[in-house]
Amino acid sequence: MDHGNVTTTTYFIILGISEKPLLQCVVFLLVLLIYLLTLGGNITIFLLVCLDHHLHTPMYFFLANLSLLDVSCSTISLHKILISFISGDNTVSVVECFVQMFVFLSLTCNELLVLAAMGYDRYVAICNPLRYHVVMDSKLCIFLAFLCWGCGFLEILPGFIELFKLTCFKSNVVDHFFCDVVPVLKLSCSDTSFLQFYTLTVGVLICSFTPFALTFISYVFIISTILSIRSSSGRRKAFYTCSSHLIVVLCLYASLVFQYLRPFSSINLSSNKYLFLCNTAAVPILNPLIYSLKNKDVKAAIRRRIKFVGIPTNSKDHKLNI
Repeated sequence: MDHGNVTTTTYFIILGISEKPLLQCVVFLLVLLIYLLTLGGNITIFLLVCLDHHLHTPMYFFLANLSLLDVSCSTISLHKILISFISGDNTVSVVECFVQMFVFLSLTCNELLVLAAMGYDRYVAICNPLRYHVVMDSKLCIFLAFLCWGCGFLEILPGFIELFKLTCFKSNVVDHFFCDVVPVLKLSCSDTSFLQFYTLTVGVLICSFTPFALTFISYVFIISTILSIRSSSGRRKAFYTCSSHLIVVLCLYASLVFQYLRPFSSINLSSNKYLFLCNTAAVPILNPLIYSLKNKDVKAAIRRRIKFVGIPTNSKDHKLNI
């Protein structure tokens, strides 16, 4: 299709990371390795939480949700690089492109909300430990999980509906490795002022700032409580219980700031997609590493699964006792 003035289009061409065959091969192998590690690490965490009754606690319940979100985000954003290299087809229909954007942005919002719920869980555990099991019961955990998943999709829905009003594109070549909102909007010759406004207001104020504010408030109380503990060993133990979550939160929000929280006009697509690839690939693989390397409960669960592999577990191990 001509790259000049385009009135209508039925498909987009995903440019990918590079048009050089050698670099494409290197990127494919690197992305495949990262994706397999992400898939293996997060599925391992999810299965451990499901199978090991020692991990049937609110913190690991939300961690299992986070692992599902990481696998989903990686799959929706990286699959086109893998498929196009194998099949040679780098085209995607307009509808599929818009759906991909909706799902990816919704999953990102879901992840921020799950991290906020995990922050609240750590707040209750450290600031009100005697009532922890009363407050964080199974009903509240399941309600928070449904709320996180549901709100993430509802927040993005108005923007998704507005996408289908775009009828004119200057080109059908997307300078990215998947359908992301910024490169697609830059291609449109329709009026995208509402979508840009929606992205910067709802995306920043509601999808990003609200869960960040909730997480920040939780940690204000957490840090205040930790500093009030007299013994240094008690302070270290309290900080250790939330350090993994805090690292994951900082990594995710740092990546989002570089990817989205900038004016559309200041974003350079060619350089932005390399940064996006690093962030998209790094954050989901960091989560299982952080929680498995820093968390003694997860490491103990891995040892138990390895030790008892092939031996049927007691039926009570499968009872979810959040």
